[in-house]
Amino acid sequence: MTKCLAIYPGTFDPITNGHLSIIKRGLKVFEHLIVAILHNPQKKPLFTLKERIEMIKTSIEGIPNVEVDYFDGLLIDYAVRKNATVILRGLRAMSDFEYEFQMALMNRKLNREIQSVFLMTDYKWFYTSSTIIKEAARFGGDVSGLVPDVVNRKLKEKFSQIKNT
Repeated sequence: MTKCLAIYPGTFDPITNGHLSIIKRGLKVFEHLIVAILHNPQKKPLFTLKERIEMIKTSIEGIPNVEVDYFDGLLIDYAVRKNATVILRGLRAMSDFEYEFQMALMNRKLNREIQSVFLMTDYKWFYTSSTIIKEAARFGGDVSGLVPDVVNRKLKEKFSQIKNT
């Protein structure tokens, strides 16, 4: 095991079972992992930052060496503040690769000491994303099995509130 801290960044709106798979597999490579939520006031996520933090914390209960945090600004600056040496990212399809490759190159340009490491998603999560899951849930689709139970409950609550307003 590499004795280092990895940052697993994302919006996690919401966290999915695919994300949890990357977290668990990342811990087989890295000693400690920070799930870092990008707080971007320009974006309009379905869940508030507080809700996302709570859902992730509930979803990772019992998984050691993982913490949840948030950041704004440049990921590379956050990694430096946290003394992380790795940025961990999950890859699904080829469409992810191009974007992630560009981001990794930019991060490397900004700081050559912090490495980007990619894990391929498990095949069963290959076609899922937070966006697709939210869209299915919005129209009453059953997303259980794709997200942690707490997220499934929160999606139902959120969309029933939206329908009732």
